[in-house]
Amino acid sequence: MAASLPEDWDVEISFAENGQEALELIKEGKGNTLFLDLNMPVMDGYETLSYIHQHNLDCMTIVVSGDIQPEAHARVKKLGAIDFIKKPVDCGKLASLLDNYGLYRRNEDLTSQVFTQEESHAPIDYRECMQEVVNVAMGQAADLLARLLNAFVKLPIPNVNLIDFGELEMALSAANQGHTYTAVCQGFIGGGISGEALLLFNDASYTDMANLLNYQGDVDATAELELVMECASILGGACINGIAEQLNIMFSQSHPQVLGQNLSHNNLLHKSNAQWKQTLAVEILYEIENHNISCDLLLLFTEDSLDKLYQRLDYMMN
Repeated sequence: MAASLPEDWDVEISFAENGQEALELIKEGKGNTLFLDLNMPVMDGYETLSYIHQHNLDCMTIVVSGDIQPEAHARVKKLGAIDFIKKPVDCGKLASLLDNYGLYRRNEDLTSQVFTQEESHAPIDYRECMQEVVNVAMGQAADLLARLLNAFVKLPIPNVNLIDFGELEMALSAANQGHTYTAVCQGFIGGGISGEALLLFNDASYTDMANLLNYQGDVDATAELELVMECASILGGACINGIAEQLNIMFSQSHPQVLGQNLSHNNLLHKSNAQWKQTLAVEILYEIENHNISCDLLLLFTEDSLDKLYQRLDYMMN
């Protein structure tokens, strides 16, 4: 975000890791203009905006988020945000927006500043960088699902970790005891990077999902598969494509394959085609607001893909 600001904008920049830290800086007089994310720990963007609005803090807030659902736009505007910018940030559009609100006057003789990794003196944290890439792709997928269901998709902070494959199985089992899932697997490969997308659709979600889609007839095993395949094609495909677009590559995707119905996490990953020991695992929990609908999307990158993946992230950061 800082690298996207106009180079001739004479401002002092402060950074906050969450909404609570941002509010403390605003109260200290260091936040006349706030660029606010929505998905944050401790205090998210909606909570931060609500506090600013309720306490009439002197701060102009521009939301910068990967959550591009129309409802997200409407909610932040209602809470007092002056505008919304989608990730990744377009430097030209940002400068025009700041110009329109009188926060910055464009100098046509200068171009937008480009910060390199050396200039920032900060080494690349690949996990955090990948988390931001996934954040954007996650939002694109959620927007498609929200439009299909005419509902609001609650988005989490993506969980990105380099772990042993066995550790992933244990973590899933511990976090989801007592639940059963229908699982769909889809492979992807391109640019020397490959992996699998696993969609775990909570079996308790079928009734609400059928109602939102105006599904006619009994929700039997066949109907359940139709519903979960539609969900998988949207969330899995869109998320994979969103990541590929940011990495400037193209992933070829295999046809989705149903691993089974009414599965537990104890035997789920054994049914996957994954043959590697270590994986860069991305977990995204999608939930539909005011409905009993939830599903886990797991993106598992093979260990022999990591060098190529890190090279792409290096290129993005530089």
